Amino acid sequence: MTTFTPTTPTEALAAVEWALANESPLEIIGHGSKRGLGRPLQTEHTLDVSNLTGVTLYEPEELVLSARAGTPLAEIEKLLADHGQELAFEPMDYGPLLGQPAGRGTIGGVLAANLAGPRRLKAGAARDHILGINAVSGRGEAFKSGGRVVKNVTGYDLSKAMAGSWGTLAVLTDVTFKVLPAAETEVTLAIRGLFDDGASAAMALALGSSEEVSSAAHVPENLAGSIASGALKGASATLLRVEGFGPSVAFRTGKLIDLLKNAGPIDEISGDASKAIWRDIRDCTPFADGAERPVWRVSMAPAQAHAMVMALRMEEATDAFYDWQGGLVWLRLQADPEADLLRRLVRKFGGGHATLVRANHSLRASLPVFEPQPPALAGLSARLKEQFDPKGILNPGRMVPLGKSATLDAATGGKS
Repeated sequence: MTTFTPTTPTEALAAVEWALANESPLEIIGHGSKRGLGRPLQTEHTLDVSNLTGVTLYEPEELVLSARAGTPLAEIEKLLADHGQELAFEPMDYGPLLGQPAGRGTIGGVLAANLAGPRRLKAGAARDHILGINAVSGRGEAFKSGGRVVKNVTGYDLSKAMAGSWGTLAVLTDVTFKVLPAAETEVTLAIRGLFDDGASAAMALALGSSEEVSSAAHVPENLAGSIASGALKGASATLLRVEGFGPSVAFRTGKLIDLLKNAGPIDEISGDASKAIWRDIRDCTPFADGAERPVWRVSMAPAQAHAMVMALRMEEATDAFYDWQGGLVWLRLQADPEADLLRRLVRKFGGGHATLVRANHSLRASLPVFEPQPPALAGLSARLKEQFDPKGILNPGRMVPLGKSATLDAATGGKS
């Protein structure tokens, strides 16, 4: 078994060229924080980009940052914070949920997994902020797409094609992201004691208002104590985040409190305490328990999420909480992941995407981890794979079983 550890894009290209010449598949990893997500790989060789590091360009005035793909996300977030800026889509850290240490994700992994956090309602995901990439395809060809400015229309936007590809199309060597100023103030309103259906109605009312709510989530009572070191224990919490300049935040939270006064008692949480709440929602902390109970990530219509969960609970013991106003549902099931049942219910309640995020090795090998694509889209994905990696040497089998049409999972676009 060979592990390639390039320190330059040229060395990464040489590693892929070697693998292509020998028709020897490669597992592509950074620090391995998301290695347990997807189907298990059976490759003899590994391309480890964790030494391909360093910020190569940062212009705070131009709101742009470029870095080698293996640069730790934590390092980039600190650099941005020191300048009062941030990645507005607040990428999730999968590490703790998958039994890995926190803070080990890389900036290349952010794009490959198309990560996003609770602010997705307002800011989108990684694909909405990527400006350019340098990469090596499975053909052993170095290529680049995009640039270092927001308005760049040079050819096809291959940067976005890499979002959610999970290393199956190309090895990223450099990425360029748009960054934004961090909010001056944030306040979280926590409506206490609502059941899932009432929480869905309250979040819809708040998001339908003119108060520019940037995040909305609901944590039932049995999970609330695991958020922000127990700060929400005692009752369910329906969470609404308001961000911006101080006077504006104060005015908008006041209007929301008046709008929701009949929903239930409302706590007002600000500063670091508010940040801790949304960090735990982002990283699925209620289910980061070190266990192997299957965890699913479901993207679907917000208004139907609570009904789908209720129907699932009639069949299986299920823990659940909601982000993105209910558009993202985190589920923790018993030992059997019940993939067919869950996906049938998601289809029944309007459709969506269900991804098996955490399970043991044998279950991940036997189930469709990512949402199966409809035939037309699967065909398109297979043609894209053929263009980028015709020999199937990059992360083979991670998204679909070997021998079936390789897929980018473009149907989910990282929303799975």
